[in-house]
Amino acid sequence: MFNFTYDLPTKILFGKDQIENLGQEIKKYTDSVLLVYGGGSIKKNGSYDAAVRQLNEYGIRFEELAGVAPNPRIESVIEGVDIIRENDLKGILAVGGGSSIDCAKVIAGSVDYQGDPWDLVSGKAKYKSVLPIFTVLTLSATGSEMDRNAVISNTKLNAKLGTFHPDFLPKVSVLDPTYTFTVPNNQTAAGTADIMSHIMESYFSVDESAFISDRFAESLLKACIKYAPIALTKPDDYEARANLMWASTLGINGITSMGKKVPWSVHRIEHMLSAYYDITHGTGLAILTPHWMEYVLNETTLPRFVTFGINVWNIDASLPKEQIAKTAIAKTRAFFSSIGIPEKLGELGIDDTYLDEMAVRSHGPNGLPNAFMPITVEDIRNIIKNSL
Repeated sequence: MFNFTYDLPTKILFGKDQIENLGQEIKKYTDSVLLVYGGGSIKKNGSYDAAVRQLNEYGIRFEELAGVAPNPRIESVIEGVDIIRENDLKGILAVGGGSSIDCAKVIAGSVDYQGDPWDLVSGKAKYKSVLPIFTVLTLSATGSEMDRNAVISNTKLNAKLGTFHPDFLPKVSVLDPTYTFTVPNNQTAAGTADIMSHIMESYFSVDESAFISDRFAESLLKACIKYAPIALTKPDDYEARANLMWASTLGINGITSMGKKVPWSVHRIEHMLSAYYDITHGTGLAILTPHWMEYVLNETTLPRFVTFGINVWNIDASLPKEQIAKTAIAKTRAFFSSIGIPEKLGELGIDDTYLDEMAVRSHGPNGLPNAFMPITVEDIRNIIKNSL
């Protein structure tokens, strides 16, 4: 197990009506915020009205940035920075899913930078300071409510890049499962796939010494497998929604990756797909993952797939190892299919037009030498091609 530092100062307010504590928590840090959100869903599920009531009750001045898109755009970041500067706001409250939260994070880190915020996202410049961030989560998926990361798209460049800063960790996150009751089935399914992909990106490592992290990962995966079908058939099942929401948070807040080297492979490929085709992130991950699994299965990676099959999918441990591994991959594909996710990228309108470009850009200049299985440009090309 490798050395690590685990420090997550985000305060989680989990459960029904916890938003009633939001105002007093924000007031500890600031008396003005930019309220960031996407479409109209937060006005249907009640989270918008509840958040605004809290802001008004505690005398917290606010302006709004609405319309943040899935795969949030750099244009929204720029607009948010302008609003904050014009109104001298000192914090940011994101209400919604990962897109709104990611956008809020990069806005918070861009206010103190006088250049193009894309410089920060692309790594050409460094964040100087970050405004305090607060969130009200309405979609179980990205885990942005308790991590240091954000992902922003630049459609003009066909780019979708991850960026991070320690202060991107929200100060306070409200996690009320009832706000996810109205999430459509396709978003619930894609969100579940996103959660599972986060966990599997950390889980699939040739290092077998991080026993505790791996057992956490297996439990979270089993929770998703158990509760996603329930949430799809009974959207207002509190137990199912609560467990999916907590799995979303724990799946990427570091608990499943401590003590491991986990350069992610599938996310890197999917980011390029959604940069070119603007597909739903979780859907792309669910399609790619089984194809990536099949491609990287070999004598070196076999033991991890065997453990995965036995501990996550309850496959008979007495079966031949290769059979266990292949069955585990088949069960992973079948599960994603069972919750309504396509098995091929072609079903999303993706073809091989940009195949070579996406493979080169996914690989990048340094590749993935420490990945579960290092993959070349040609490997990435084959994985995408197999997924079409």
